[in-house]
Amino acid sequence: MRRVQVAIFGAGPAGLLLAHLLRQAGVETVVLEAKSREYLETSPHRIRAGVLEWGTKEMAKQAGVGERMLREGLEHGGIYLAFDGGLLHLDFRALAGRSIWVYGQQYLVRDMIQRHLEAGGEILFEHEVMGLENLGEAPVLVFRTPQGKEERLAAEFAVGADGSHSLARRYIPGARIHQKTYPFAWLGILAETRPAAEELIYASSERGFALYSMRSPSLSRNYLQVSPEERLEAWPEERIWEELNRRLEGVAEVRPGPILEKSLTPMRSLVVEPMQYGRFFLVGDAAHVVPPTGAKGMNLAFCDVAVLHRALLAYYRNGDTGPLTRYSQEALRHVWQAELFSYWMTTLLHTLPDPFEEELRRAKLRHLGESLPLQRFLAENYVGLHTTGRYVEG
Repeated sequence: MRRVQVAIFGAGPAGLLLAHLLRQAGVETVVLEAKSREYLETSPHRIRAGVLEWGTKEMAKQAGVGERMLREGLEHGGIYLAFDGGLLHLDFRALAGRSIWVYGQQYLVRDMIQRHLEAGGEILFEHEVMGLENLGEAPVLVFRTPQGKEERLAAEFAVGADGSHSLARRYIPGARIHQKTYPFAWLGILAETRPAAEELIYASSERGFALYSMRSPSLSRNYLQVSPEERLEAWPEERIWEELNRRLEGVAEVRPGPILEKSLTPMRSLVVEPMQYGRFFLVGDAAHVVPPTGAKGMNLAFCDVAVLHRALLAYYRNGDTGPLTRYSQEALRHVWQAELFSYWMTTLLHTLPDPFEEELRRAKLRHLGESLPLQRFLAENYVGLHTTGRYVEG
């Protein structure tokens, strides 16, 4: 049975960044991933988050995986809020001293895979982890090879980074699962058309919430609030474009274009506590899920990696186990901060079914438009001053 220092399963943003940073520090690391490299890099179902906090962009740059991101990504200085027939611009640089970066998660994953393999790192694609053993002392990963053979990998430490439908989180004994399901979902499209504006528009209308985003100057990523029971078949292209324009009526216009991908995303929050057991740790969506309204998913994954990376280096360089024992305590601080902001944004912008709560929501939105402290709260959290901003070096 092969033995390594750190075994990671899941080649998403969290697993790849951790593996890359550990390899740079001379720690032997292997990443096991159930999907193929082609699927991770090209599948339309992988086109997910695209808003990077200022700190996430800095982490990627400092780790040496941000060259293409800096060249092809889009720097945004703020966002727009559309409500009551008007458009409010929130200037993040003025409110929080930072900007954000728009660069698709799929593209960053592609870049990290390429850089890690070029540097001699090891990623075993199409190697599905089936179970975990002996996590308290000397972790063993049981996995299936592409040929269907069952094998084992022993490690000094194991890291579960296998996403929102995680197998890993089941192996935290006595874990508490905090979760909330929202009474709406997002119908999302990726389309070849110019974005509605030069920066993101969060629109609150009587017909429901809508988000107008982008992946490039010619590629739009737009979302509509719909019922959780909605079916994609009920939304032909004409209806989608009509509804996107109705929810932005009088403020901006969305130009129809070829739709490349269509999806339905349920809205939920989830936190696993603790995020560790023995020599086993959770990072990224395996440990926590946020509704996408606050653009925190991938950014939280980078936060987790920053904490765990430093803790592992303290162990391998100095034999200090203290930071590892405190990993969950430290990570949950930024996790709950992001959960708070994501909940706040979600309940602020989505039309609510209860008439009383809906009137309160609209009052909160008007208050935000008149309150500089509330606008600063939104800006500071959106750019990540209290999440990735806490872990950026330099």
